[in-house]
Amino acid sequence: MINSQEIKKGTCIRLDNQVWVCIDFQHRKPGKGNTVMNTKLKNVTDGRVLERTFQVGFKLEDVRIERRPYQYLYEDPTGLIFMNQETFEQIPIAKDAIIGVDFMKEGDIVEVVTDTTDGTILYAEMPVKTNLRVSHSEPGIKGDTATNATKPATLETGVEIRVPLFINEGDLIQVDTRDGSYLNRVKE
Repeated sequence: MINSQEIKKGTCIRLDNQVWVCIDFQHRKPGKGNTVMNTKLKNVTDGRVLERTFQVGFKLEDVRIERRPYQYLYEDPTGLIFMNQETFEQIPIAKDAIIGVDFMKEGDIVEVVTDTTDGTILYAEMPVKTNLRVSHSEPGIKGDTATNATKPATLETGVEIRVPLFINEGDLIQVDTRDGSYLNRVKE
């Protein structure tokens, strides 16, 4: 059991017999009354987001989690197949349980979060930044770097994002896997 004021981003709790992960929180002291914790919780099984307010000192059942690196190998009918980097055990994980799945390519290392009590996989997440090659984009024109204008570009994983006008086909770029935003061009 943990107190509500101990909740922070990434904390997993059991609420209504389901596992929820905290994606945002705010410690708030209103003018009158007790201090409260405003939380935004995401259900790990179906992805629903719930905003919940707890009084400070409210007891919650925490879920002990373990984070391990797994390497993405391939996709088959059971799901995406990952290999544990320490034991070389291979496991399938459903696409909807992976955060940043659109930016994942074979060989990428993801962090798999499991419940330590029964070993069930809660979710997997890509690193915040990843390098991907632009597979299709309209050609850039010299002098287009002065404005903040963007154009669509298709990456090697098949996802389309907005990039600055000077990015060309074949360029290696860094992408934020949380929101799909362009970060910078990578020198090779």
